[in-house]
Amino acid sequence: MTTPTVPSTSTRYQELARQLTGIGAVKRDLARTLPPDCPAGAAAVLTVLDRHGEMRLSRLAAFMAIDVSVTSRHVAHVADRGWIAREMDPGDGRCRILRLTPAGRALLTELGARYTDALERALADWSARDIDELNTLLARLRSSF
Repeated sequence: MTTPTVPSTSTRYQELARQLTGIGAVKRDLARTLPPDCPAGAAAVLTVLDRHGEMRLSRLAAFMAIDVSVTSRHVAHVADRGWIAREMDPGDGRCRILRLTPAGRALLTELGARYTDALERALADWSARDIDELNTLLARLRSSF
């Protein structure tokens, strides 16, 4: 009788790295559910403003972990569609404060429904317990960083 081999620690982390790369593919598939006029960068701007409230462009860029010039293009896109407002910063007239508009909130509600529907379809054969376990483990992973 042979004993099962136990993966080494490095093998476990290599597999985890591989699985996390696969999460990128899942995110790309979910991004395909976005409306044509709301690319992933625009959705990210709306999501950050919804979660963290109004802020300057530089802070938004830091939250998104992308260059200010790229963030600025995303902001222009969502502002042109009326999903955010850019208002004068009372503390520094050279800066603008970015704020989600009611239209932006409505779009976020729609985006959330699209994502949820896509996940429900993709995971239809998963048990509730498996989904709960995945949620718990992903939250734990996220909090580790």
